[in-house]
Amino acid sequence: IAAAHPALRDVRWQRARIGAALTLDATDLVTVSYVLNELTEADRAAVVDAAAAAAQAVVVVEAGTPDGYARVIEARDRLIATGFHVAAPCPHSAACPIVPGTDWCHFSARVSRSSLHRQVKGGSLAYEDEKFSYVAATRLPVGPAPARVVRRPQIRKGQVLLDLCEADEQLRRRTVTKRHGELYRAARDADWGDVWPPPAPAE
Repeated sequence: IAAAHPALRDVRWQRARIGAALTLDATDLVTVSYVLNELTEADRAAVVDAAAAAAQAVVVVEAGTPDGYARVIEARDRLIATGFHVAAPCPHSAACPIVPGTDWCHFSARVSRSSLHRQVKGGSLAYEDEKFSYVAATRLPVGPAPARVVRRPQIRKGQVLLDLCEADEQLRRRTVTKRHGELYRAARDADWGDVWPPPAPAE
């Protein structure tokens, strides 16, 4: 990623042992990707706390499983407790409205598979849909989405069903019909994980 972006050419990589004594140099962004599920509870806390102490923004990504989601929520709560505001995916920084044990928040991204990857996984397709859970939080001023599409939209005849996490801390299903005109066309193009309603195009 760094090699492809000139602004990241001066990135400096750090190595550190995860544990209670972990400290990180001050920075703009810390990413914690597919790490927390491999750690003890104490070490998970140490990583998130060190990231929060060092960075203006923190992004945590885990596998889109119930356990991965639980680790993301745990990290989200710790970040909020230290003064961070959630930028995505949630449209608010209040408690997640999902009742623990009933569901989990996750999204999907299509990623390419190499021939070796296909052999290892015994697959034939050149891609797979990777499920993931994440939170992006920041100490900077943030304008979160008015709502987020949290399930794959269901397209029916003349209508689209959208499952949304909304800014008033509720999960709701919204039905968008042809009567909604442009909004209906936008709903037909909406994807899992999108902001809703879509931002107005720049003039």
